[in-house]
Amino acid sequence: MSCHTGNMFKSELLNSPISEDAGRKHDKLLQAIKAMNDIEEVLIGVEKFHPQWYCLLKSVDTRVDRILSALRPQIFADHRALLVSLGWPPKLFLSNSGNDRITDLPNPLVLMQEDKRRNYSRSFIALCALQHLQKRREERQLNNNNLIEIDTQYKQLWAIDELVSPIASRMEYHFTKWSEQPEYMFALAYKVTRDFIAGIDGVLQPLIDKARLVSCSAKEAWVSAVVQMLSGFLEKNVFSLLAERYKVKHLKSNVSSSWLHLVDLTIAFDKKMQFLLNLETCFLAVSESFEGQSRGVSVLSIFCNRPDWLKIWAKIEFKNAWKKLNTELKEEKSWVISRICKPGIDNNQEYLLLAVEDYKAPPIAEFFLKIICDIIERCKTMPSILSRAQFIRFTAGRLLWYFFKLLLFQFKAKELRLDNSDNVAIVMMCGLINAARYIWIKLHEWSDTIEFLEMKIAENDAGKPIQDNTMDNGCFFNEEIRSLSEMETNWLMEIIAVVLRQFEMLSWEYVQNDDSFKDNRDITNLREDVDLVVSDDFVEALYALKSWLQTVKINLNRKDFLDLWRSIAEGLDHYISGSIVRNEVWFFKVGANQFEADIQALIFIFQPYCVRPQAFFPCIGEILKLLKLKKEEVKLMQTLLSNNENGFECLHLYGISNLSVNQVLQVLRCKIWVG
Repeated sequence: MSCHTGNMFKSELLNSPISEDAGRKHDKLLQAIKAMNDIEEVLIGVEKFHPQWYCLLKSVDTRVDRILSALRPQIFADHRALLVSLGWPPKLFLSNSGNDRITDLPNPLVLMQEDKRRNYSRSFIALCALQHLQKRREERQLNNNNLIEIDTQYKQLWAIDELVSPIASRMEYHFTKWSEQPEYMFALAYKVTRDFIAGIDGVLQPLIDKARLVSCSAKEAWVSAVVQMLSGFLEKNVFSLLAERYKVKHLKSNVSSSWLHLVDLTIAFDKKMQFLLNLETCFLAVSESFEGQSRGVSVLSIFCNRPDWLKIWAKIEFKNAWKKLNTELKEEKSWVISRICKPGIDNNQEYLLLAVEDYKAPPIAEFFLKIICDIIERCKTMPSILSRAQFIRFTAGRLLWYFFKLLLFQFKAKELRLDNSDNVAIVMMCGLINAARYIWIKLHEWSDTIEFLEMKIAENDAGKPIQDNTMDNGCFFNEEIRSLSEMETNWLMEIIAVVLRQFEMLSWEYVQNDDSFKDNRDITNLREDVDLVVSDDFVEALYALKSWLQTVKINLNRKDFLDLWRSIAEGLDHYISGSIVRNEVWFFKVGANQFEADIQALIFIFQPYCVRPQAFFPCIGEILKLLKLKKEEVKLMQTLLSNNENGFECLHLYGISNLSVNQVLQVLRCKIWVG
């Protein structure tokens, strides 16, 4: 230390007035700071390679702190005196109209004479060097932990803060007069920032570069300092008062309106300040997703430090959003499915669903999602990722669950009839399913964005427990998506169950009548000699099924309709094949052909929805295959199945994979009796 410092820390030098040799004093100050930087370099090496010298390190730190405690106040005092001599802060002149509007502001930094510019540059560089030294010492003392927090703290430059501090007192004088007109506060803060930002950037950025402060922006530091000044005033004098009034029941309504108005002004102000920063540089645009680098340029950072105020804001936003939604819910047209679809929506080609009309969702779904988007957008400038996530949980998340309950209530209020006479009910149910599907898609899209992935990571890092049995632990709206999927599936199953129950009721006589297929006419060529038509007992069931499918296809989105008709086909396959086997239906040759004709009519109903609908009736197809076997083939197959322990291998040879051995034997027994 002695070889570096000599007598440069003498009190006579530190306390010398600014009128003395400013250049000599500046050089000595920089030498002193350089000496302490050299000391810091030595201490870093000692701490790394000789950690056992802890007491020595502590002793040196104490001596350096003692020097800094004397040096720092003097540097700040000299810098402030220099600013006063430059005419800083400028006066905030009011316009002659008497309406408290501020005229254009002169910038003393731009108007400096050469000698004053030189002195200010020296003082600015000395202050930056001192801050850099302080940063290095704190990083070492914290053993390089929490570096993000340190970087956040030092995004504010002391030299910029010294410019903002005196002008803030003059601005706050006007702020106190505008307690009932906060828009004037934001207007003044924005005007001061805008009028000085060009001069700040032009004069101070070269000095920052000369001081070799990496990743420091004069514009960002200036904007951030003004924003923090305004945030501090609002936190102390405006939001604190509103928060206290919010606790009084009869004042809540007025407070909510004032709170929302203030937040509207805050969001607009934040966007304007971001625009000033992005006007000539893309630095913030690249790093705006990182919490530490953008924390100081948003007035909404108030809520990051006050979680109780964040909850109040969330409650007010939720009630306001629900009020808007509730008004729209009462409109009957909000639940009517739009008939506007894009070209090709009804053909069998692949296409991409993009708009609400493509999903055939009612307008209420789009209106609801717009409300959710607006809420999410309002907290977008909030710098803390975790606070943003909490706000969205309190507002958008809560609103989602309320809307899900509303959809569930609407669905339960409708009842499908087995005769399919209530067309309004099925249309309404399809609309609710479409709404659930549309919201499900949008939540998936949002969850895949970087913003929501960061919020999910922030929640996990904060110790939020991860639920078991989740579909995707990395998805922000995981629970909401899972709930929507369950509702959508359950509602589809209700429609499918009604369709199958009606089909079963109407075809009961057909499958239970043992005489349906006992036609023992000796017909050698059925197709040529007999014109088979659908069985009378089967016609009504087929007609009702076709009517259901046509109605649902018109009103249900493509994806869910695909699942629905395939599930119906699967249910019919099991029902008919199971009834044939269970009731031991006997088939004569013409009866077997009649059964095949009936099944072809059933399959024909599904022809508009796929190329090979018969593939969705595997059990019935295998029964038809067994009924077409010759008598010798039937006897051989019965023998193999009876003597072979592994009957499934035998079935596999005949291409039977869906029927069990017992079911196959039952069908063959009926066939052999007619032989």
